[in-house]
Amino acid sequence: MPATPREVARLCDALTRRREIRDFPGARNGLQHLGDRTVRRIGAAVDAGTGVFDLARRAKVDFLIVHHGIHWKPTLPGRATLEARKASLRRHRLSLYSSHLPLDAHPALGNNAIIARRLGLEIERWFLDHGGTPIAALCRGIPRAALARRLRGEYPRTFAAIEHGSAKPRRIAILSGSGRSALPHLAELGCDTLVTGELREEHFNDAHEQGWNLYPCGHYATETWGVRALAAEVARRLGLDWTFVGTGNPL
Repeated sequence: MPATPREVARLCDALTRRREIRDFPGARNGLQHLGDRTVRRIGAAVDAGTGVFDLARRAKVDFLIVHHGIHWKPTLPGRATLEARKASLRRHRLSLYSSHLPLDAHPALGNNAIIARRLGLEIERWFLDHGGTPIAALCRGIPRAALARRLRGEYPRTFAAIEHGSAKPRRIAILSGSGRSALPHLAELGCDTLVTGELREEHFNDAHEQGWNLYPCGHYATETWGVRALAAEVARRLGLDWTFVGTGNPL
């Protein structure tokens, strides 16, 4: 049975505990645009944008869930870009829902939890507190060669390895998207290995000097999981269809 956009948004709010999690100012989690279409198909995408909205409507999506919404910082759009995005949503009669940190920190539907599961890693604890919510996962270690092999299988287009840490790390940290905020915490966690999306150029030298294993596998690639999981769960509960709206972003 079809659902209203507000019904879908309320279920997304409940599943992600949106109101309990403080996020960055540009996130503006929740329903960012209310379309006038009855929802029969939910879409999942990493980033909001006019190109993504075009792809979503070609895929017959009525309600689109994204990780980075139309107001996202640090790339906060100028007025003209923001108006173009809003006009595209109105033209396509598309509802837009954004979920950022709630879909990084979620213990079942979140990017970091899903990455750990797909790599066969056991999460020991969560760390990197943001506004009272720890958002990064600390896992029991496996041999570095096995980790690299599994990562290459998951991210064949974006996998990269900088290996100056232990060949048998005791612990492995996971932080999807931008991983630099996790680096200062590795030593105190007894960890020298980080799986993430992207890092900065200077972290190549830092890895050598600090004795780290760093695996930046693509910001976009490591943040497809949460939106997929949320869309799939909402669709399952409401008896709807869903699809992933991919852009092939290599960054």
